Amino acid sequence: MASALDLARIKRAARGKGAARIKGALRSPVTFSVVAGLVIGALFLVGTGADPFAAYGAVVTGSLGADGIGSTLTTGTSVLGMALALAIPLRAGLINLGGDGQMVLGGIAAAVTGLYSPLPAPLTVVTALLAGILAGAAYAALAALCENRFGVPLLVSSLLLSYPATSLASYLVRYPLKEPGSSLPQTRRLPEGVALPALGTSTVTAGLLLVVLAAGAYWFADRRTAIGYEIRMTGLNARFAAYAGVERKGLTLRLVATSGALAGLVGAIGVLSFPYRFLDGSLTAPGYTWTGLTAALLAAAAPLGTVLAAFFFAVLQVGGLSMERTTEVPRELTQVLQAIVIVFLAARLRFPRLRGRKPQDPQQSEEPADPATDAKEPASQGEFA
Repeated sequence: MASALDLARIKRAARGKGAARIKGALRSPVTFSVVAGLVIGALFLVGTGADPFAAYGAVVTGSLGADGIGSTLTTGTSVLGMALALAIPLRAGLINLGGDGQMVLGGIAAAVTGLYSPLPAPLTVVTALLAGILAGAAYAALAALCENRFGVPLLVSSLLLSYPATSLASYLVRYPLKEPGSSLPQTRRLPEGVALPALGTSTVTAGLLLVVLAAGAYWFADRRTAIGYEIRMTGLNARFAAYAGVERKGLTLRLVATSGALAGLVGAIGVLSFPYRFLDGSLTAPGYTWTGLTAALLAAAAPLGTVLAAFFFAVLQVGGLSMERTTEVPRELTQVLQAIVIVFLAARLRFPRLRGRKPQDPQQSEEPADPATDAKEPASQGEFA
């Protein structure tokens, strides 16, 4: 009888925990921000005379239907890859804005390797992927060294270093590597067999599996390793982490290099997939870096949340084209929705703290503050957790 009672208590406790998690998810700032964004988007649609239910229905069917799921997964491969690349340093309060340059260098390195490698096709594919990873990691590490050695903030160094990288790739593909006789700035097509295998008959390639494996590795490192704990603690309070013995410069170099490696991997996947060549602007024009950054911010750089947010934005990006074709509503509305979600997320995170503060006694305000208790770290991803 006692064991039966204990089992009943365990089941009730499990149900209680499950209900608490569901309530927490429904009341979270992320859920509030997404719902608020959809409501305001619906108001915009009503103001323009469009049917919001038809527009949102076109987004869902165009991105998740039989004809659109392949495009969503293809787009989601790049979006998720860049979201992971930017989430890893963001977890420690570091912002890498050089994703475009690192991705482009990874793509051009993969293209050169694929065109000139004497190895068999399967080994050439592996070598091209590794070349893209190394190119992105090395260039990202340069931005980290600028911060560690010369004091240039990572936010600035990574962003500014992105422009020479994209310009170099543009020069290479327009002159020394340009396909003879082509009017487009593109390289020759990769040799037969030098491509990532497709999954089924769709345009989705094995690159999606590589990105999903990267997401799994990120989750494992974040939750099950000491380095993951150090990263989270640095993001929550960099001063406390440094006091506990975390070496900031070394951590910055490792995280930013890993971020660049993932960005380079995304570039290599883009080249080894259709159209199987490097085309100037094809990697940067869709805005994968900024969409990935938005997804990482929405998820507070949490591994599982980053995957879900990246898929959500991939659905919006692909579904926006279907919405434009079906309802004549401009697809730019989906970009407006992304911006509204982030704005509401920031507002939802800040306002409760302002409302929760008690008015300070004027007499107490004249007393000198204790610097040990009033020290406040700059805002980082830790505030989102």
